[in-house]
Amino acid sequence: MLIIRELKKNWILLVVVCCGWQHFLSAQQYQLPNGKKTEKIKFELLNNLIILPLEVNGSKLSFVLDSGVHKPILFNLADQDSIQLHNVSEVIINGLGEGEAINALRSHGNQFKLGSITNFLQELYVVMDSDINFSSSLGIPIHGIIGFDLFKDLVVEVNYGKQYLKFHDPYNYVYKKKARTEVLDMSLDGTKAYLKANVTLENNKKLAVKMLLDTGSSDAVWLFENDSIIVPRNNYYDFLGKGLAGDVYGKRTRLSHIQIGSFELTDAKVAFPDMSVYDAVKDLGDRNGSFGGGLLKRFNIIFDYSNKKISLKKNGNFKMPFQYNMSGIDLQHAGVRYVSERITQTNAVMPEDKTTYGSIQIILQGTTRLSLVPEIVVSGIRAGSPASLSGLKEGDVILAVNGQRVHRYKLQEILQMLNEKKDKRVKVLVDRSNQDLIFSFVLKELFK
Repeated sequence: MLIIRELKKNWILLVVVCCGWQHFLSAQQYQLPNGKKTEKIKFELLNNLIILPLEVNGSKLSFVLDSGVHKPILFNLADQDSIQLHNVSEVIINGLGEGEAINALRSHGNQFKLGSITNFLQELYVVMDSDINFSSSLGIPIHGIIGFDLFKDLVVEVNYGKQYLKFHDPYNYVYKKKARTEVLDMSLDGTKAYLKANVTLENNKKLAVKMLLDTGSSDAVWLFENDSIIVPRNNYYDFLGKGLAGDVYGKRTRLSHIQIGSFELTDAKVAFPDMSVYDAVKDLGDRNGSFGGGLLKRFNIIFDYSNKKISLKKNGNFKMPFQYNMSGIDLQHAGVRYVSERITQTNAVMPEDKTTYGSIQIILQGTTRLSLVPEIVVSGIRAGSPASLSGLKEGDVILAVNGQRVHRYKLQEILQMLNEKKDKRVKVLVDRSNQDLIFSFVLKELFK
């Protein structure tokens, strides 16, 4: 047994290389305990992404459920004192984004646990680059992504409305006729699931498309431009998201209609990514794009990979309007800062404030509270947007929006405050080079 320790930014990754295990790694599977047919797990929905609690070799971590990923990928382990991994080798992996292929570790024979569901022989990858960190854009620690291995072994029921997952033993799962539920065929190409649909662009021409089902994308719809699928003239260039290989940019616009089975959605948010980010993908085949969490959350869904079926039922999110970044601001966490607040209690001990993030540090003279809270910064700003024209800049620290101190809110709630509705005036208080500045702008409809 060989133990490797790597010290990086005050955390230690403990890697255990067990040389004799390779012969036992030919099979891996997620299983429920004998006699148990289902397991229900609550999840947190952040920015349209499903955040799951998972144990990896005894370490409690948070994962994004990403149906578009093959093997689990670990990253951002800075808050872990140590984590034990088995049978490690070095590899190079590709991902979406503008950057290069990245170095990673490959590990076999790890124990994953989700509630009572276990897999004792899970293969995974570890990305050591500290710049690959989705936590800053979601506001909570995220340690990895997991997808296909769960979906292939179990029937996965996703209740976006009540925010729980229900995993079913596929050998005992029985389809039941339910009102307003449609069971559709889906196809599996390798490790990825696809669904056929129809979309209508600005010329009112209905196009048949084959779409990747991607719970790991926070966007609603991505389409690939080709001779038939043409970007509508009314669009704007924008930051679309972050991939393993870097940032992804493209054009945003909207679809007049999407039809999935008998379900129809109108004015759906759609992005056309720069196709250069797919250079690392060997063959897109006949795929035309993807459906992400911004669309999928409008249904309660049952994924049945073994029978190549998907069940859809509208939930309370179905008629919600698709949200656009009207302000043009992207935000992320960037460390912590102290804030002082006047309080009315005069006793020396303050109860924890459940609405804030961070911990209370000290009470001064019974009237002032110092708290350590996340620092929210402008990570990007769209050229020509209302926020950009008002004078806001990348790197500005957001202190308040319309008089509300932002440290009392989750990151997604702050973004909602900045993009609430068209024609609303937004006033933003920022710290720029230790100077407090106020900027004001009016939210405008992006497509008229």
